Amino acid sequence: MTAAARIMSKFRLAVVQLQVTSVKADNLSRARRLVLQAAGQGSKVVLLPECFNSPYGTSFFSDYAEKIPGESTQMLSEAAKENQVYLVGGSIPEEDGGKLYNTCAVFGPGGEMILKHRKIHLFDINVPGKICFQESETLSPGNSLSTFDTPFCKVGVGICYDMRFAELAQVYSREGCQLLVYPGAFNMTTGPAHWELLQRGRAVDNQVYVATASPARDEAASYVAWGHSTVVNPWGEVISKAGAEETVIYADIDLQYLSDIRRQIPITAQRRDDLYSVTSVQEASG
Repeated sequence: MTAAARIMSKFRLAVVQLQVTSVKADNLSRARRLVLQAAGQGSKVVLLPECFNSPYGTSFFSDYAEKIPGESTQMLSEAAKENQVYLVGGSIPEEDGGKLYNTCAVFGPGGEMILKHRKIHLFDINVPGKICFQESETLSPGNSLSTFDTPFCKVGVGICYDMRFAELAQVYSREGCQLLVYPGAFNMTTGPAHWELLQRGRAVDNQVYVATASPARDEAASYVAWGHSTVVNPWGEVISKAGAEETVIYADIDLQYLSDIRRQIPITAQRRDDLYSVTSVQEASG
């Protein structure tokens, strides 16, 4: 491997665990400051949390919804360009054609929007005595798979509940993704039970890096996020993890290590495609 190739096989990822308030301007300002902080630590890819510009909840989506482009995506574009990073803009409530979506916009180092992922799987659950939530009361689902290329690797994007669906991660892996990112706001019921478990499962199943960005926990909020933003390596090890508070965590992504794991345990070559398969019905956008 040449020296240049070795350099390109490693890059720093930053995950911003943002304290989200009811004041959109404050959320945008704080997110911008933390992206600057992350870039100052050498990060090349920065990930923001789900609903980083607004409180999370069906009663908030319509009030905070924006067109894209709009106020929040303008900030993301400027922050990506100012800091020369790939900025995965968590998600915002998006209004388009009279419908609302939970949407992640991704911007390149030139400030250009390179991807728009709308949450595919809506969070409709009922755990008796603990939590009942129905995103479909206000949101519509997206209908596209979403990946984007960087000089380092290809990245697959999902939002929160999308992470529970192993098939999506498998399709992304088969399309060449080596990093999967999930802005997400698990809660105080699903968070301690499944948040880390799902990330480690997606990482081991597909031999990829997995990163999640949660809002920081606010005990006074109507929906209390679990926090604990995390990065997992292809061996299934947690290599970086936040607590509940606002912070930025970092992980050095080593694609040579990923290749080594895939060579040592060659599950891709060992799949029995004659017996089973997971396929997509469309090409990923990006």
